[in-house]
Amino acid sequence: MLHTIVNCPTCAKQVIWDPVSKYRPFCSERCQLIDLGEWANEEKRIASVEDEAMHYTFENND
Repeated sequence: MLHTIVNCPTCAKQVIWDPVSKYRPFCSERCQLIDLGEWANEEKRIASVEDEAMHYTFENND
């Protein structure tokens, strides 16, 4: 049986994508909590259409 392998988004360690991998896509609870903290501190966010338009405006203002 082939398993899908993904990289942990926090530390890049390889993780088997399987129900046995309790914290998938993370390799551990520690990496999962680090990622949660980054979202809670607003270090990560999902880009919106407004964000992309604003980025375009700033880039072309030179």
